[in-house]
Amino acid sequence: MSASASAASIAAQAFEIRPLNGAVGAEIVGLDLSRPVNDQDFVRIHRAHLDHHVVVFRDQRISPEQQIAFSRRFGVLQIHVLKQFLLAGHPEILIVSNIIENGQSIGLGDAGKFWHSDLSYKELPSLGSMLHAQELPAEGGDTLFANMHQAWDNLPEALRKAVEGRSAAHSYTARYSETKFEGNWRPTLTPEQLAQVAEVVHPVVRTHPENGRKALFVSEGFTTRIVGLPEDESAQLLAELYAHSVLPDNIYRHQWQPHDLVFWDNRSLIHLAAGCPSHLRRKLYRTTIQGDAPY
Repeated sequence: MSASASAASIAAQAFEIRPLNGAVGAEIVGLDLSRPVNDQDFVRIHRAHLDHHVVVFRDQRISPEQQIAFSRRFGVLQIHVLKQFLLAGHPEILIVSNIIENGQSIGLGDAGKFWHSDLSYKELPSLGSMLHAQELPAEGGDTLFANMHQAWDNLPEALRKAVEGRSAAHSYTARYSETKFEGNWRPTLTPEQLAQVAEVVHPVVRTHPENGRKALFVSEGFTTRIVGLPEDESAQLLAELYAHSVLPDNIYRHQWQPHDLVFWDNRSLIHLAAGCPSHLRRKLYRTTIQGDAPY
């Protein structure tokens, strides 16, 4: 049987796309990602991701292999620089977890401690990320998403003029060692790891390659300076952009439910981990899809 004939024979699934209230987000209900997704269903999912910027697939009882395979439908997967926190046998998956076993962290416990867009510190930043809940705490652990298209659309004119045509530097190590969540630590980066995350420069305002909309592309987590401005002026301008980006009207707060798979667009959003009490176990699996060079 040919590949096209095989794809055509995959049964469609009956699922709903339910927009969430506010600036961003939609639930996808009734889709089972442990089953093959046909081309028509995939087009609907892709469209929902572009329209809503973050989509929540409820109750997904899928294996790491199935998460990787579905993520690959959207593009090439990126391997995180912290190799010690990659899932054994599946380096495409970064373990996001505060769990300590035998005195060692099994995953990146303070991932997302500052607002950021995943891998904005790479020449080819992430298109999007998928995070699949494995263990959830009884309290806390929310993830917040801010709509950077809306942030740009509503940016005061003086700030627009200040940033148009400018570029900013991004660095993985910008706030790497700053602690925010109790009981979490980060390993010292080796020279080889540091070489993989050398500083890069991207436009402050980027154009989304699929929907054509402009979005702010700076974040407190990884942006270090605006190129060509004095240090104090750069810091002041970035502080104003950060404050504007995370106004309440821009934000969706995701409260995790068991087996949620959340897929967000790093070209459209920044996100933040709200944290949870350190004694409560939290573990999620993240895959990250490579995007294009921002322009």
